[in-house]
Amino acid sequence: MPQPHPSALTIVQKQDLRTHAMQAAQHSYSPYSKFRVGAALLLSDGNIVTGCNVENASYRLTCCAEQSAIARAVAEHGPSICLRAVAIANLNNSASMPCGACRQTLAEFGGDDTLILYPAEDGLAETTLGEILPAAFRAHYFVSQ
Repeated sequence: MPQPHPSALTIVQKQDLRTHAMQAAQHSYSPYSKFRVGAALLLSDGNIVTGCNVENASYRLTCCAEQSAIARAVAEHGPSICLRAVAIANLNNSASMPCGACRQTLAEFGGDDTLILYPAEDGLAETTLGEILPAAFRAHYFVSQ
C-alpha cells in the first residue's frame, strides 16, 4: 500500500493549522497598512509555531508573518527545524500567498514538498513550496565539501 506523501495533512490538521494562523493574525502590529497577517508552521516534529506581521514606519524594516514565525521557531526549537507545512491567514479577507522574500526564507527550512495553505481570490488554496519557488536558491549548492 502506498504511503501518504510526507507533506500530506488530514483535513483536521489543515483546519488546525489555519486556526493557529488566524489566531496569530490577531496579534499583528500593522498600524500603517491595516493588513493583519498570521502564519503557522507545522514542524516535522509535530510542533506548531506561529508568527504575525510586524510593521515599521520605515516600511523596509517590516517583518512578514512567515519570517516572524521562522525566527520564533529557530529561537524555540533550534536551527535544525524542518518545515512540514505552513498556513497563512489574514483578517482582511484578501488573497495572500507568501511574498518572494518569504518564499526564499521558507525554502531555507523546508523542501519542495512543504505544503503551503493560503487564502486565494476564490477561497482557501494549497500548493507546495516547490511549485511557488521552483528554483529556490540553496547555499549548499555552492558550498564546497
